[in-house]
Amino acid sequence: MRAIAVRPAGSWPWGEQIDEIMLDHDRRHRRRIKLVTASGADLLLDLAQTAHLREGDALVIEAGGLVHVHAQPEALLDIAAPDADTLARLAWHLGNRHLPVQFLPGAIRILADHVIAEMILQMGGAVQPVTAAFDPEQGAYHHG
Repeated sequence: MRAIAVRPAGSWPWGEQIDEIMLDHDRRHRRRIKLVTASGADLLLDLAQTAHLREGDALVIEAGGLVHVHAQPEALLDIAAPDADTLARLAWHLGNRHLPVQFLPGAIRILADHVIAEMILQMGGAVQPVTAAFDPEQGAYHHG
């Protein structure tokens, strides 16, 4: 199977779903990669441009049909702070290390990393391990 386009979540008819696929955040941000669907079928993601796939999106299959994208749960850390100033300082240090981050109400989510967790604790932050889908910010230079 060859996926040639993406349909955003909520914009495609469920009746056209022929398979589904579970992808971690890294494999959901690609232009071209070989994948395997939930049913075991080989799938070539072959898009014109790099896309950031989100939970509920669908891959348009060249021969017809859609493959439903699911965001795979990953080991993550939720970072909180006692005040907005500390949280902003922690965010600056994460950005300085070019780490992908997901902003939550009053917290920042990152991929699990024991070295970064220790740094956060030393700077007055709190770290809570979680397993969830990771949907980091696209960045300043993302278009689309």
